[in-house]
Amino acid sequence: METWLGRLAIRPEERVTVAAAFLLFFCVLCGYFMLRPVRETIGTVLGEGEVEDLFVATALASIALVPLYGWACARLPRATVLASVYGIFGVSLLVLAMVMQADPGDLAAAKFFYVWISVFNLFVVSVFWTLMVDRMDDERARRLFGIVAAGGTTGGLVAPVATDLLIVPIGRTGILVVSACLFGVAILCQAMLLRHLRRDPAAARSVGLERPIGGNPFAGITLVLRSPYLLGFCAFVLLLASTTTFLYFEQLRLVTETFPDENQRTQVFARIDFTVQALTLATQLLFTGAIARRLGIAVLLCSVPIAMMGGFLALAVVANFWVLAIVMIVRRAGEYALTRPGREILFTSVDTEAKYKAKNLIDVVVYRGGDALSAQLRGGLRASEMTVASLALVGAGIAFVWALVGYWLARRHSRG
Repeated sequence: METWLGRLAIRPEERVTVAAAFLLFFCVLCGYFMLRPVRETIGTVLGEGEVEDLFVATALASIALVPLYGWACARLPRATVLASVYGIFGVSLLVLAMVMQADPGDLAAAKFFYVWISVFNLFVVSVFWTLMVDRMDDERARRLFGIVAAGGTTGGLVAPVATDLLIVPIGRTGILVVSACLFGVAILCQAMLLRHLRRDPAAARSVGLERPIGGNPFAGITLVLRSPYLLGFCAFVLLLASTTTFLYFEQLRLVTETFPDENQRTQVFARIDFTVQALTLATQLLFTGAIARRLGIAVLLCSVPIAMMGGFLALAVVANFWVLAIVMIVRRAGEYALTRPGREILFTSVDTEAKYKAKNLIDVVVYRGGDALSAQLRGGLRASEMTVASLALVGAGIAFVWALVGYWLARRHSRG
């Protein structure tokens, strides 16, 4: 164990903190990834046109919620705000489970579930990483973020297996209840993490979580507009979201055509998730930290965009479910194992207010805004009778620009 921990670059005084963060992120992503196959199945039932509109609704809901989060951060202790996000999400899942159980065919409830999950999945991940970048400097982030991220990946690995096994005996509403319980456990895990952070001599910045940040709830907008660095971050997230959305709608189309049964679609999505998380976990434990320390953040940020250029070109030639599945697996595994840790390391160089207000704005509003815009763009291109191959070439171009922005951000961060 000592040898293994040494290879992972975990120092003795950091072990309890890393374990607590690992467990917290496990609960957060396990809870979300149990819901993801259910959400995707609802998307196939509603159809591409309806989902495009739901992407717009998701962006609008994100715009409405982020100022409320900013207000809470300005007025309430940060630790309370972070725990409240998990609590609100868990309670909302229980309410949705009761509504959907009373009327399984209620399309309004299904649409609300789709939008709510799409908003809050970014919130719960963003608030976790906000806490981590607030507590750790650049050096610790490079060593430990890959390992901490592996906690979420482990949760994401367990979740699709659970959904695959439970979807038939307990149904969608049962999955929602189990997920809600996991977010209840996440609140306890966060309390344990905060307690150890206060005792961790290496976490010198662990003071102040009991105090509000203060300031304007809308400060995230002004912070972004005044900073070329944060504007570049917005561009990176917009391009990431656009690439993801182009692939997502192609997935909806091909899964609907290939698998007629709804429960079978849920199982297919769950199995794709399992494959993604298994590949991600191996990469995080074996390569992410080493790449960040030895090759730099530019490799973390640019690897996936470059891979997606190749993936879109492959889809331009052969557009079937199996090729798409490989591209989706590579994209998602690369994002979780490489891009996400790289993004979070970038935020270690900004001040506390930016970490809580600008970061959440970018992670949620900008990301979902990019989803909505790219969904409408894709819908317009499809309406103009653009072929699938041509759409794939557009996606390759977006991925190329994404890689360039990632390289610029890495260079800017390295200069301080």
